[in-house]
Amino acid sequence: QVQLVQSGGGLVQAGGSLKLSCAVSGNPYGIQSMAWYRQAPGKERELVASFTTASKSEYYEESVKGRFSISKDNVKNTVYLQMDSLKPEDTGVYYCLVKIFFDTSDYWGQGTQVTVSS
Repeated sequence: QVQLVQSGGGLVQAGGSLKLSCAVSGNPYGIQSMAWYRQAPGKERELVASFTTASKSEYYEESVKGRFSISKDNVKNTVYLQMDSLKPEDTGVYYCLVKIFFDTSDYWGQGTQVTVSS
């Protein structure tokens, strides 16, 4: 059974950095695609960044371009979101989403809070 466990959130001052991790277990086939979403208070969940393994294509939401970077470690089976030059508007709960090869399900992490103070 595929499970995702997130870590790495917290409180940081504006201009600081955080690195979110999403450890994937029970995945026998490899990560087909991965994405990070965030949900700010009172707002809908939005896509922040994504990566597709086969095409190696990346997507970043306009407001995070040049500041956030999505990556994965195939040995550790872990997905990361490096967040630099953080702004108060980056505050929210961040969720990882993983799709597995030969599996049609979406797998979500439990969410991790990121708070950026001004």
